[in-house]
Amino acid sequence: MKIHLVYEIEKMRANGVNTVFVQMVDLLKKRSDIEVVINGKGRGDVYHAHSYGLLYFLWGLGYKGRRILTVHVIPDSAKGSIPGWQLMMPFIRWYFRQVYSYADVCIALSPTVERAIRRLHSKTRIVRMYNPIPIAFWHRTSEIREKGRERLGLNEKDFVVLGVGQLEGRKGVEDFLDIAAEIPEAKFVWVGGRPFGALTEGLIRINHRIASAAPHISFPGMFELSDMPMIYAAADAFIFPSFQENCPMAPLEAAASGIPVVFRDLPEYRLLYEHPYQKASTTGEFIERIRKLMNDKSFYREGTAISKQLLDQFDEDRILAKLIGIYTELYRKSGSGYANI
Repeated sequence: MKIHLVYEIEKMRANGVNTVFVQMVDLLKKRSDIEVVINGKGRGDVYHAHSYGLLYFLWGLGYKGRRILTVHVIPDSAKGSIPGWQLMMPFIRWYFRQVYSYADVCIALSPTVERAIRRLHSKTRIVRMYNPIPIAFWHRTSEIREKGRERLGLNEKDFVVLGVGQLEGRKGVEDFLDIAAEIPEAKFVWVGGRPFGALTEGLIRINHRIASAAPHISFPGMFELSDMPMIYAAADAFIFPSFQENCPMAPLEAAASGIPVVFRDLPEYRLLYEHPYQKASTTGEFIERIRKLMNDKSFYREGTAISKQLLDQFDEDRILAKLIGIYTELYRKSGSGYANI
């Protein structure tokens, strides 16, 4: 069986969707019964897209009954991500209704995503499935921790708090700066940039905040996916102050690296995660939890145990088996596959 995988902005590497796509390609290529073609460079038996631009519609022609879309983005994802999102929201909702309806199966990465698809009255079949986490890829060692600290200009004695995400309001960058300002005894590092350039919300406002940040706060920019394991390994704790997410990759990657993760307390996470997770509702609560992680070894060990348990529902073997099942079902329903299109 041949799978046509699509991610239209292949060169835009600094985001979680690209990470999922790259690692999904790697997972599928390990299967002897699966062939993979990417981004229009051939035809497949089943069409599986991770993006939703013009090429999503174009490359999907001829795959009626065999189109799958993994829904990484919902209309609410525009809030705090792009300038003028309030005025654009009617168009955004209309467009995503066309995107979801074009697919024969929409993979909803969380209950929140499933609800968003249904609210747009799309009649597409919805299947709930999580993003898989390749734990071995993110596993930390003392060697890669040392390399990561060297790359970031950190000392071994530093307690390092990491944040990862695009530099936009939705991701909580400004709250990260507020939290960091209250804990000068730790080092705070935010990794990420603006892959959408001037179309990123809060560009001038956030740049001004970054420029005036204290010396213990750094923004080293974006890194290649291959470098990210050492970036996570360099940290002692991870905070994720984002205001809206569906099935975010960064906190799970940090958890797979073996460090405590503190989420913002969002309704989406209460629906998504099957196991307990550390959370904070306010800047003050984030500060309190970080200080406790710094000073209470028992609390820190509890945090690492929580991270390990959190990953159980994102097992790559179980998720891949479910995905292959969907591929097989659509392929069999279509008859003889791409050769007779």
